[in-house]
Amino acid sequence: MEDTCSVDQALREGLCDERTAASGAVESVAVSAGGSAPELAVAAARHVLERTGTQATDIDLLLHATVQYQGHDLWAPASYIQRYAVGNRCPAVEIKQLSNGGMAALDLAAGYLSGAPGRRSALLTTGDVFGEPGFARWRSDPGTVYGDAGTAVVLTRGRTGLARLRSLVTVSDADLEQMHRGRDPFSRVPFALRQPIDLGLLQRTFIEDTGRSYSVARITAGQDETLKRTLAEADCTLADVAWFVLPNFGHGRLNSTFLRRWSIPEERTTWPWGRSVGHLGAGDQFAGLAFLAESGRVRPGDLCLLFGIGAGFTWSCAVLEWEG
Repeated sequence: MEDTCSVDQALREGLCDERTAASGAVESVAVSAGGSAPELAVAAARHVLERTGTQATDIDLLLHATVQYQGHDLWAPASYIQRYAVGNRCPAVEIKQLSNGGMAALDLAAGYLSGAPGRRSALLTTGDVFGEPGFARWRSDPGTVYGDAGTAVVLTRGRTGLARLRSLVTVSDADLEQMHRGRDPFSRVPFALRQPIDLGLLQRTFIEDTGRSYSVARITAGQDETLKRTLAEADCTLADVAWFVLPNFGHGRLNSTFLRRWSIPEERTTWPWGRSVGHLGAGDQFAGLAFLAESGRVRPGDLCLLFGIGAGFTWSCAVLEWEG
C-alpha cells in the first residue's frame, strides 16, 4: 500500500527546490499508493500481531497515535483499527501528540499495563498520510520531509520479546506550544487561514516574539532533562548505547539536534534507512525498531535508545535492551 517518491522525482515535478533537497539529504520518501492512514495502521497491526503470535484476547489496550487527518470527520480511527486488526472490546483510544505520539503512547501503555493485575499486552499503532492541499510533504516543515506509513508495536508485561524496556521518560514544556500556533487566531474549520500548512512561518513568528535564545534554551533544557533521567533510570551512559532510533528529520536538523550535541556517530543511528522513507509522523521510532530487527544489525544485550519530540512541546526517551 506504499510507494516511494525520490528526491530527483520531486525536483523534476517542482515539489521541492535544490536548497531543500541539499539541506535534508533525503533520498526518497514513502508515499501511500492509495491507502488511508488508518488502513496503513491496520496492515501494520496485523503484521505485528502475526509476527509476535499475539491473540486478540491478549490485547488489553489499543492506542493509535496520529498527526494528520485520518479520513473522516468526527470519527474514531482507533476503533476502526480495533475492529479490523484485533476484533476485541478493550479500550481503544487515539493519541494526538504529533510527532511524539508513538512514544507518548508507549509511555501511557506502560503505565496502564502496570496499573492493575491481569493486564498483559497493549497494541500501539501509528498512521499518517501527508497529502496536499492540506500539507505539502516537501515544503510545509523546512528541514524535514514527511513520509506516509502505518506502524505498530506490541508492548507486553512479563513476557520475553524482541526487547526489554529498561527506562522510559516523558517531559513537557507547554510554554513552547505557541511555536506551532504563531499569532494566528483560532478558526472554526481546518485550513481556514492558509493551505498548505506552513510550519516555518509559525516558527519564525514565535521566534520574533520570544527571541531565538529563549526558544533554543527551552528546547535544549527539555531534551537534556529527558535524556538524563532516562539514562539514570536505565543505569547506563550514552557510551553504553549501541543503537539510536531518532526522528527521521532532515540531516541538518538531525545533526544539530542530536548527532553533534551528543557526539553520536551516524552509523549507530537509523538515519541511513530514515533518509529513504522520510519523517513518518508519529511512527519514526516504531518503524526504526522494525528496521533494526529486520536488518539483523542488533545483537542480544545491545542497548537501543529511542527518542521522540513533539510540538507542545513533549520529549520522550526510552532505553531498550535487545533480547530477540
